[in-house]
Amino acid sequence: MMEYKTPYYLVYEDKLRANLSLIERVSKEANVKIIMAFKANALWKTFDIIGEYCKSSTASSLNEMKLSLDKLGDDVHAYCPVYTDETIREFIQGCSHITFNSITQFAKYYPLIKEYEAKGKKVSCGLRVNPECSVIDTDIYNPCMPGSRFGISREVLGNELPEGLEGFHFHALCESSSYDLEKVLNSVEEKFGDLLPKLKWLNMGGGHLMTRKGYDVEHLIGLLRSFNSRYPNLQLIMEPGSAFTWRTGDLVTKVLDVVENAKIKTAIIDASFACHMPDCLEMPYKPTIESALDEVDFSKPTYRIGGNSCLSGDFIGDWSFDKELQAGDILVFEDMNHYTTVKTNMFNGIQHPSFVLKRSNGESELLREFTYEDYKNRMD
Repeated sequence: MMEYKTPYYLVYEDKLRANLSLIERVSKEANVKIIMAFKANALWKTFDIIGEYCKSSTASSLNEMKLSLDKLGDDVHAYCPVYTDETIREFIQGCSHITFNSITQFAKYYPLIKEYEAKGKKVSCGLRVNPECSVIDTDIYNPCMPGSRFGISREVLGNELPEGLEGFHFHALCESSSYDLEKVLNSVEEKFGDLLPKLKWLNMGGGHLMTRKGYDVEHLIGLLRSFNSRYPNLQLIMEPGSAFTWRTGDLVTKVLDVVENAKIKTAIIDASFACHMPDCLEMPYKPTIESALDEVDFSKPTYRIGGNSCLSGDFIGDWSFDKELQAGDILVFEDMNHYTTVKTNMFNGIQHPSFVLKRSNGESELLREFTYEDYKNRMD
């Protein structure tokens, strides 16, 4: 592969296709519609590959909806915590499904949806429900934590469905297993089971990390088949984010300097955790570096890795290596193609990493290189 100026995100077509093939298999064998979540992946220059397997998407903003219509497909399922008078008409015109977060919002905008339906534009309306089943330990990613603003509880919903409501949507997972989904589905049935026969579809949200090594795919397929047999009236929908691009891309960086303070050595790279790997600080989690040892071993050269921004907390550590790091060494951060690329920012005006696609035939392609104009125009 030809050399590119660091830093750059490197996406692998063969790994992406492997994930997509597994997702396609689950979709067919479990009779479930699996759609791509834009919040995890919006790298549209790879949509020619994704589109061979999936052309449906879920959007939580007009920009995501428009990108799907422009580059992926016109089957867009929208969910927003709140819609506005300024945005709702565009959502109606561009989406096949719209899920509302509250009865109030549904009641406000359903009359408008009926107006469009009379003119020939059909939109299937859904309501996000809260199964009140927490299987996620990190609160920032837990939609079912006490006091969550997401979804309506059964206590608030009551026993009657509003006229025009065709589906339920729930989202309670984050990089979770099929056994976590089973717990949540049990809670959904317990709380909303009497209403499910009155609906046309059930969207089980995202967080289904079926492409992770060790995920019990057979259990997932059996679980969905069993649920489908109990509610044959429902079209089952899943909208995983990470699963589509899990372990399909890396961030390639270079060590620029090594500094030492209080006996801690920090290797400063030409990328930033705060700008280019923000989930590492939000979660927080420590990513895998390709050349680092699996475990920290202080008998080996050990370093904290620091980003190139002015944020004091722009670092993560420790990593151990077989040899000392030097300026010019390449460090490859693995699995940086889901969520990472859509969450980046230009704090400090730091240059955004380029995007490179490695095709299945071994050839590589520079998809995008960023310049000063990108920063200037963003602040215009």
